[in-house]
Amino acid sequence: MNQDYIIPKEWSIVEEGFDRDRMESSESLFSMGNGAMGQRANFEESYSGPTFQGSYIAGLYYPDKTRVGWWKNGYPEYFAKVLNAPNWIGIDVKINGEKLDLAKCKEVRGFRRELNMKEGWHHRSFEATLQNGTEIRVEARRFLSLETDELGVIKYEVTPLNREAKIVFCPYVDAGITNEDANWDEKFWEPLETRSSGREAFVVAQTFKTHFRVATFMHNTLFLNEKELQLEPVATESAEDKVQFAYEVPVQQGETATIQKLGGYTVSFNHDKDKLVTAARQVIQKAAEKGYEALLKAQQDAWAAIWEMADITIEGDVKAQQGIRFNIFQLNQTYLGRDARLNIGPKGFTGEKYGGSTYWDTEAYCLPFYMATKNQQVARNLLSYRYNQLDKAIENAEKLGFGNGAALYPMVTMNGEECHNEWEITFEEIHRNGAIAFAIYRYYCYTGDYSYIPEKGLEVLIGIARFWAQRATYSTAKDKYVILGVTGPNEYENNVNNNWYTNYIAKWCLEYAVEQVQKVKEEYVADHSRIVAKTKLSDNETAHWKEVVGNMYFPYSEEHDVYLQQDGFLDKELVKVADLDAAQRPLNQKWSWDRILRSPYIKQADVLQGFYFFEDHFTREELERHFDFYEPFTVHESSLSPCVHSIQAALLGRMEQAYAFYLRTSRLDLDDYNREVKEGCHITSMAGTWMSIVEGFGGMRVKDSVLHFSPKIPEQWKGYSFKINFRGQVLKVDVNARGTGFALEGNESLTVVVNGKQVIVEPGNPVAVQ
Repeated sequence: MNQDYIIPKEWSIVEEGFDRDRMESSESLFSMGNGAMGQRANFEESYSGPTFQGSYIAGLYYPDKTRVGWWKNGYPEYFAKVLNAPNWIGIDVKINGEKLDLAKCKEVRGFRRELNMKEGWHHRSFEATLQNGTEIRVEARRFLSLETDELGVIKYEVTPLNREAKIVFCPYVDAGITNEDANWDEKFWEPLETRSSGREAFVVAQTFKTHFRVATFMHNTLFLNEKELQLEPVATESAEDKVQFAYEVPVQQGETATIQKLGGYTVSFNHDKDKLVTAARQVIQKAAEKGYEALLKAQQDAWAAIWEMADITIEGDVKAQQGIRFNIFQLNQTYLGRDARLNIGPKGFTGEKYGGSTYWDTEAYCLPFYMATKNQQVARNLLSYRYNQLDKAIENAEKLGFGNGAALYPMVTMNGEECHNEWEITFEEIHRNGAIAFAIYRYYCYTGDYSYIPEKGLEVLIGIARFWAQRATYSTAKDKYVILGVTGPNEYENNVNNNWYTNYIAKWCLEYAVEQVQKVKEEYVADHSRIVAKTKLSDNETAHWKEVVGNMYFPYSEEHDVYLQQDGFLDKELVKVADLDAAQRPLNQKWSWDRILRSPYIKQADVLQGFYFFEDHFTREELERHFDFYEPFTVHESSLSPCVHSIQAALLGRMEQAYAFYLRTSRLDLDDYNREVKEGCHITSMAGTWMSIVEGFGGMRVKDSVLHFSPKIPEQWKGYSFKINFRGQVLKVDVNARGTGFALEGNESLTVVVNGKQVIVEPGNPVAVQ
């Protein structure tokens, strides 16, 4: 872990000192995004050291042909690669004839970078001595506009410190890039045209196969000591996929030359593909008229509005405070809920690993964050994303031999098709279907908006129920329904029989679907008739679902008095994690896969994931027993693991353990617990960090349409607060050692239950509960 690497600040992450070995990690941690596009924190100027160049556009992907050693019938034809998009940030800089490259400078001093989370910008500064002896100071600030999400802004300043200098700024746009992650080392972009003038340049390219078309643009303005210069390029280089200008600025010692660069993308996703340059010019014109300072002010205001609702404050623990804000910041950089066609990729805009735009992470972890910190429509958009891909989910199931409208939602997708090619994950980790159904249930419980179910959700529930009814097998030996050959949430066990979590959520899905079919039949007659006509649902079919529900098999150990993770779990050599040599960790980097599969070690919450989802199905004593049995075998090598364990430890009153898990989930990337942050940040697990505070320490639950709280506070904290948007009213919860305060922004009173006691909160009239 890099415990001393990121300097603790409440509103920023800060790195000091130039270290080549941590460059790629920093590029992940200091990444930027605005929901529509994003980029790793690559330098604007050239850098010849180790670097992972990455810019990304939401919703764009490439169907990279599947590469496997032995093809199995049913494999997806492609793996959806998150596209490394054309580069608009590049600014080569020459000082007295030498190209600036920190990897080649004689000396780099005072290197500092900051990601200001409060205002949404990245700043970098340093002093350097070039090989030609010129000493310079550089300051560069960059942000991706929330107000105009096709726009990015750079202000790049160079000051010669020991002599006069001829500074040449060479800004460029370049579509000749490749993906870090590509199966066959193919180029994903086809250049179509370039256009340029003295200040503006455009490169139009489209993706092979998927034919997404993008205009990458730039507009440049030069300054000397903050006075605008009317400069034309002394040179323009143009290739089929790149345009680069060169602007010369003679500068005296101590004077500052500045280039302000506007750049970004217009995309056929949002515009007529033949009018992308026209659309880009409109973006440039509006931004140039506003000017840099007004654009920066708009960015600050937009982030202030987000933080007003989403912020969680922590008193007395700067690392914990920095951690939660970093998580909330990255979630908002990745997805803002404005476009129902988009979803939340596991790496967001910070890297290419995993591919795809959505996993089960969205439904299992992200939905509660967006429901509570945005509004009902944002959450509904996430549900509608899956409804809109229902036909593809049915096709996915058909490819595996299922019929009658059974739906298997993909493990990884961009457009609804399965595009993940590890068999044990793609075709065995079928519990993802359950998370999608559970999200529909959770949405209704939280928002009270039942309309989604008759309008869209019931069709999804029927497709999922049909899958489970067909996937379950009747065992004559057990006289029960079993589910064979699966991978549960613990990916360190593959092709097991009767994973308890999978069986339990399958049973729940079938039961819930039956209940909702009946409710819609009684209360939404027209919708019921429409859905039955469309799906050909019959009473005989739902009767079979009930039979499976009543006869599902769950492996259980009488000796340990716990549900077994799967049939063969007790056949393993049950050596606890505490007895492992620390040098063997992380297992996924030190052990063979064969050894991992034979071990008892659990990558993330599995049985305990079920206890998290279905907490009210079990007693506190049952949770404690299962927690004590499974957590000692859990290595937490999934980013999704610590948050669930933190919530459950808090529920059990084990605050030291809850705090330790919270710190791990909130600083998973900042402290690089799994030694892989250079590949990108773990965006979807960051929503679990939010849950660790709100559901864990705050104890927030929704029961029978009423908010319940059981607040607890770690001894390391003096207090903490958060806000939630509950059914159109904003409730602020403020917890400290003396008690809990509630303040309501809304039009009606709100009844909450605190530690079993009913409390009425009136708008504008804060209430304190001891």
